This record gives sequence, C-alpha cells and structure tokens, in this order.
Amino acid sequence: MQAIDMNSEEFQTELKKTEKFVDKVYESKGWVPNPIEDVNEGVTMGLARNKLIYGKRFCPCFMVIGETKEEQKAADNRICPCKPAIEKEIPEDGLCHCGIFCTPEYAAAQAKSEEIEEVVHAHSRGLTKDEAEMLVTKDQLDGDELEALMEARDLGMVSFTLIDVREQMEYNQAHIVGTDALVSTSNFYAGIEEFKDKQSEAIIVYCLSGSRSYQVQQAMGTLGFKQVSNLAHGIGSFRGKTQSV
Repeated sequence: MQAIDMNSEEFQTELKKTEKFVDKVYESKGWVPNPIEDVNEGVTMGLARNKLIYGKRFCPCFMVIGETKEEQKAADNRICPCKPAIEKEIPEDGLCHCGIFCTPEYAAAQAKSEEIEEVVHAHSRGLTKDEAEMLVTKDQLDGDELEALMEARDLGMVSFTLIDVREQMEYNQAHIVGTDALVSTSNFYAGIEEFKDKQSEAIIVYCLSGSRSYQVQQAMGTLGFKQVSNLAHGIGSFRGKTQSV
C-alpha cells in the first residue's frame, strides 16, 4: 500500500483538484455540501488519497477490493459519485453514505437541527414554535431536549402527550412534572387502548433508563401510532422538575 504524505506537494495538488471535482458534482447534480464541514473535509481528503493510490476517486467510506485495476473493476467498488448514492441514498435519505452530497432540503433540516441542539444544550434561549414542532418529531430525545419541549408546551408552542411506562411504585417515588399518564409496561396493551384517538399525535414515552420505553415505542409503532419519541436515557437524564406522590 502506497504511503501518502498529506503535507506533500503531490497530495495538496490532488486535494485542490478533488475540491474542484466535488464543486462540479454539487453544481451538476443540484446537491449541496453537508452542513457539518468536518464531514466534507474528511471525505474530500479521502477521495484525494484514493485518487493518488488507485488512480480513481473510490468512495473513502468503503474498503477498496482488489489488488489490480482489473480486480478492482470486477469488484464493482464505489466510484464517487457512486451509483447507489445517485439512485437510492440521496433520493431516499437526502444524503449519500459518506455524507458529502446532500439535497438542499436535507442540508437545511440538518442545519436547523444543529441550531436546535445548540439552543437546548447551551440553554441560551427558549425554543421557537418551529423549533419545538421540529424537535418533537425526533425519534430519541435526551433530557435537555425534553425539558425544552416541556417549557415550549407550557407556552402553548407545541402539543404532545407525555407517558410514563414504569410501574406504579416507581411513578409514586418520582415522575416528571407534566406527565399526562402512567401506562405500565406490565399492563401496556390494555393501558394503551385509551390513547387510540391519539395515534396521529405526538407522544413521548419515558421510563427509568430508556430501555422499557424504547420497547414501548417500537410496540406503539406496530399498533399504528405515527409519532412516538423516547426519552433515550430515562428519567435519570432529565434535569427538569420531578415530583413524588
């Protein structure tokens, strides 16, 4: 395997060529860079490295199979921009596997998500209505995110149902202020029947560690609930108000 000196003139020249190549792909395909600049930089460097080693810009996120050019061609290694990205990944997911090429819609949503993350974890300000409505659709929430959503709900910016899925004695010991219902996992299927009219509404579930509530989240999905979020690390990760009975 050829060793590449990233500081060499040869690599820096190829890196500039690769940067131009990437820019042309953006322009020709209507794609945009990933909002996370480290992703773009890392992938571009990997493409330049592969170009020097193999003579082709193989995707740096995958192993290059084959010792000779003939073997590499027969192995159908991904060459950027690769066919799976063009035909499936970007149309379906909004970005390629390596993450350097994104649809404008995905990039905008990702940038917004990054901004929300900064707001809820730095506690620099409260959420806006749009931010709250976006955050409540997130599959896995952390304690700061749920706390921010509880504040936003109190202000009438967002609507959701908060369900504790632990057992009664755990709920009595401590539960999140604003919890709307207790649906214990030991009686889950009977208890969740009461919420069939909320199948299209936002629901957040939590337990002690996030494990039981994750199982409940998956089960609710099979029962037709469309928007269920899980407090990933349970009530122990929540720094907002709790109370006991």
